[in-house]
Amino acid sequence: MDSINQQQPEDNFKDLGGPEAISKIKELVNSAKSCFFLSNIKTGIPASVRPMSVQKVDDEGNLWFLSAKDSHKNSDLSTDPMVHLLFQGSAHSDFLNIYGIATVSDDKQKIDELWEPILKVWFTEGKDDPRISVIKVEPTEGYYWDNKHGNAIAFIKQLAGAAIGKTLDDSIEGKLKVE
Repeated sequence: MDSINQQQPEDNFKDLGGPEAISKIKELVNSAKSCFFLSNIKTGIPASVRPMSVQKVDDEGNLWFLSAKDSHKNSDLSTDPMVHLLFQGSAHSDFLNIYGIATVSDDKQKIDELWEPILKVWFTEGKDDPRISVIKVEPTEGYYWDNKHGNAIAFIKQLAGAAIGKTLDDSIEGKLKVE
């Protein structure tokens, strides 16, 4: 029995490195806007999971978050800095899986850079709220699932494949290596 990948008439795997990987991370994070942020992944106790919004992906591929100093997440990171981030940009594409190392700081300059007025919901004293901390996640490995030509083309290829009984999809996936 052939696997679905062996039935594909085109190559659907492409590993990305360096600037190309960073560009894909930025694209997929911007599509999703938020992720599931998992901590406690190396400690042997159940992982802690919560939704988080990424404030920025920088030119090195680092992901930046703002967090409350007194949060369980910050407490988790003080004993286990390894994190797992899961993104989904749409129902059918823009999936991103990132493992990384998190560092927490009180960098006021970075807080100013990342601040958005909506964050006052969580930090009621504004960007000078003493509870704000910055989390920087440096990716150590990643994987993506996307489509090559956008959702409309992917949908048309799926319809055509279903009509003729062939595996035609526009998917692309691969490892991400930020160096």
